[in-house]
Amino acid sequence: MRKMYRHAVLPMLLALLTLVLITTSARSAPVDGDNGVEVAGGFSHAQGSDSGNLNLDLLYGRYLTPGWELGIRQALNSNFVDDGPDSWVATTAPFLAYNFHFNDRVIPFLGVGAGLAWNDRDVSGLLSPMGGVKIFLTDQTYLALRYRYEWFFNSLKRADNNSDDGNHVGTIGFGFVWGGARKTTN
Repeated sequence: MRKMYRHAVLPMLLALLTLVLITTSARSAPVDGDNGVEVAGGFSHAQGSDSGNLNLDLLYGRYLTPGWELGIRQALNSNFVDDGPDSWVATTAPFLAYNFHFNDRVIPFLGVGAGLAWNDRDVSGLLSPMGGVKIFLTDQTYLALRYRYEWFFNSLKRADNNSDDGNHVGTIGFGFVWGGARKTTN
């Protein structure tokens, strides 16, 4: 199965990405005054284990300039354990990110968020450095690949009494930007 993945799926994804980059309009990417929404998620289930993880993100951002984006992220991370207690953590974090415009199709970004992490047992402060890339599929829609580390100011009480101080979170999502000062050509 791994050979099939490496020899079939990965080349198809690379071919699709190449096609998108070749065919995407040169007027893509966020502009001054754009609003943006993004829905993203991720899932993992270790082979041979009885546990899995699901994370969902919803983001809203406002582009102060084509580079600077100010927004808020609401996320939910749920751990599923067969024959054991499930646990969840929600995070609400305003963020500030800088989008690097090396070209108008592939926009890498770095940022930081700060807010709250909470569940049905505890509330904690949260600091969240992040980075990733937005790959514009059309003038206003994009595929987002994101990574963030969530560092908790004080550990949440977890069902398994785990003592780590944070989470690594990777997501894949789709976003849409609108409302900015786009130039139209006839």
